[in-house]
Amino acid sequence: MELSFEFLIALGLILFISGIFHGTIGFGFPMIATPLLALFTDIQTAIMFTIIPTILVNLTSIISEEKFMVVVKNFYPFAVIAMVGSALGTLLLIYAHSNYFKLFLALMILCYLLMDNFKINSRFVQQHPKKALGLFGLSAGFFGGLTNVMAPLLIVYSMESKFTKSQTIQFSNLCFLLGKIIQFILFSLYGTFTLQNVGLSLGTLSIVAVALYWGIKIKRQIDIKTYQRFIKVLLFVISLVLLYQVYSVSGEAM
Repeated sequence: MELSFEFLIALGLILFISGIFHGTIGFGFPMIATPLLALFTDIQTAIMFTIIPTILVNLTSIISEEKFMVVVKNFYPFAVIAMVGSALGTLLLIYAHSNYFKLFLALMILCYLLMDNFKINSRFVQQHPKKALGLFGLSAGFFGGLTNVMAPLLIVYSMESKFTKSQTIQFSNLCFLLGKIIQFILFSLYGTFTLQNVGLSLGTLSIVAVALYWGIKIKRQIDIKTYQRFIKVLLFVISLVLLYQVYSVSGEAM
């Protein structure tokens, strides 16, 4: 796959911005990077170039909060089920290479943005923990594999499970970590991940590492609510652009 110089510059800038966001609030790297990259390419390519950097930010976030094995022990059942869902979503992405996946991505972002407007108060998670584990785990993983955005379902589950802020960060990052690992394996098996792509992704790790460092510094200095408001506006604009792209392609196909 030939990559233009402009795309490489955009890739570096987008990963840097996403790394700062993740370092500031503790999660969200792929939720920012994927829709931004999808403005320049298709969903599969956007996800492919975020896999290795996402693994880095997930590991960094987990380790910075608490001992890794403690996180694994507490949250591995959900994360493993989410990994299965991610495998299913990734396989669909590989076999059904469709521009309409941008529509799913835009809708997932809008769901995330609208969550603050609803008072979620369901006892399903607490009354039926095993069913909730399977339902939320598979659903979050599937949409994560298909669109790289599983945050809305993870946030709902963590809220209903009464997780602390630290636990929510660990929980979300562990789910994404396993999801990215299975995506990397599947993309590699199906020939989507070439040595060139792996090399380029590895080359972006230094950019992401610097962004994470600055994101953590920003977290200590600015009003987090103001920063989150800015990011939500950005996500809303991106979702509208993605919806317009899908509409334009549909109009041309008619």
